[in-house]
Amino acid sequence: MSNSKPGKVWLVGAGPGDPDLLTVKALRVIQNADLVLFDNLVSQEIRALFPKSVPAFYVGKCKDNHSIAQKDLNSLLVKKAAKGLNVVRIKGGDPFVFGRGGEELLTLIKAGVDAEVVPGITSASGCTTAAGIPLTHRGLAQGCTFVTAHAETELSVDWNALAQINHTLVFYMGVSRAEMIASNLLKAGLSAATPVAIIENGCRENQREVIGQIKDLVSLVANNNVQSPALIVVGEVVSLANELNPELRAAVSAETLNQHVA
Repeated sequence: MSNSKPGKVWLVGAGPGDPDLLTVKALRVIQNADLVLFDNLVSQEIRALFPKSVPAFYVGKCKDNHSIAQKDLNSLLVKKAAKGLNVVRIKGGDPFVFGRGGEELLTLIKAGVDAEVVPGITSASGCTTAAGIPLTHRGLAQGCTFVTAHAETELSVDWNALAQINHTLVFYMGVSRAEMIASNLLKAGLSAATPVAIIENGCRENQREVIGQIKDLVSLVANNNVQSPALIVVGEVVSLANELNPELRAAVSAETLNQHVA
């Protein structure tokens, strides 16, 4: 499809996976697209909402497997918009939280392409809430910090600051870096008994939570065969999950009942 009218690019946040958590605007934009380019973390349920008559192509990245180089993807967005297409570039979570949305928007602006960002629920917020873990809670955490466990070249993290800041820490893309995360936080002075949660497939039907302490993070990942996508949450707020997550609360109640019966 091509016309003389300039096209437009929407950088759309799909949220953490549950199609019910798409914004009304995101759904409207998707339904009016001429072309959809989607990431690895856009769930099958959300992909099912793509218009059947519209071409949709996977342009995602996962560990050691990039379907397309970022610079080539940037050029593709510019090229398709120049042909008059309304392009929806849809990403898991929010485009501006570890989604390279800023890089893509800068490229589009420099090329004179009309572009708009549609915010999405970032995984840190959606997945922790679904797991019954508040990112902040009076008396436990006055703030939260999002950290990526991967970098383009060298990971630059102030572990001493993270260990002392008294924030809830949420690590994206951290499953394969569990040993690095735990060892650096412990070396920086974080208590070995600090609660930790691993949230696998957050906000999806197969969501799973693994809860323990930071000193056991590596074994928690290995013994439970945790797979990406998964978030690692570190902080005292994790201790609230047994009370605020209905499934965990039910499990704890059943265990307590069995102990009394025994």
